Amino acid sequence: MAAKITPEYIDLLNQAVEREFKVSVQYFLQHAKMEKIIRKTIPENILLDKTTYDAVGKFLREIAIQEMKHTASIMERIYYLGGQATTKAGKPIVGNSISEFAKLGVEAEEEALTLYRKIIDTSGQMGDWETRELFEKIYSEEEKHLFKFQEYTSFQDEKEEPSKVPLPEWRKIYTDDYFALLNKAVAAEITGVIQYTNQHEKASFLELRMKNTPLEAITETNKANVVSKILKDIFMAEMEHLEKISERIYLLDGEATTEPDPLPVVGETAMDFLTLDHALESSAIALYRQIIAEALKRGDTTTRRMFEDIIIQEEDHFWTFDDFVR
Repeated sequence: MAAKITPEYIDLLNQAVEREFKVSVQYFLQHAKMEKIIRKTIPENILLDKTTYDAVGKFLREIAIQEMKHTASIMERIYYLGGQATTKAGKPIVGNSISEFAKLGVEAEEEALTLYRKIIDTSGQMGDWETRELFEKIYSEEEKHLFKFQEYTSFQDEKEEPSKVPLPEWRKIYTDDYFALLNKAVAAEITGVIQYTNQHEKASFLELRMKNTPLEAITETNKANVVSKILKDIFMAEMEHLEKISERIYLLDGEATTEPDPLPVVGETAMDFLTLDHALESSAIALYRQIIAEALKRGDTTTRRMFEDIIIQEEDHFWTFDDFVR
């Protein structure tokens, strides 16, 4: 490689990874919270199928996915340069209204543009033209996000009217300890998203390396290639789980956590990935069975059914990893 890559340069690129993880989770949680906001406000026009709230919710989901794609592209480049992509994420701030979402989005995107200008300049000075080109493309997309958020910074949010109706008996089951239990699931899903995304990009790098057996040479693939494809499908499923669980918490008037737990761990080889992910899925299944039991005990049928659907997918992930680690 022509450019001399330094630890300081990798650290600079990892600042971008931390930032992209942060805003992807932030925008996903804001999207999930939008359903609660719609229900708490007076519709702009009850006869309309679509309101500003629906449009902003759609926009937030779209850019959350785009930010996660940015994360993946940057991590892929870090591994190609011989570095180690971070599993750290900046702390997301969610907010409580469209105008708050927009102001927080403007701050996040301005922060990104400042950082990415620095990376573009630095990569150019180092002669790392591929990284420069990557960040020029990301910069253009972040600029569009900024302009979109700016459209809503002066948005007049509907005033939330305090309820004049006493809290119904059936809603008294949603206590702080119950939200704490549900938030363990949110934290686990954030961990899965970060861990699997990082491993997917590292596996993509490993698959480019030497083939170790004649079969790998003939088929133009290796174990890392197979694992990379598995992880891509699984981390997309975990993103959907994060969305569903956090949306449920918000609808019940709770607040979703923004912190991963346990902390993501990547590993060094494809076999490491499989072993770590096998254990992560096992702990998630145990937790979700606990949530299902608690939801059944409290009579929270909707949450119980949601986790019953999710646990089917998590068990499928577990058995996929189990095929390799046994």
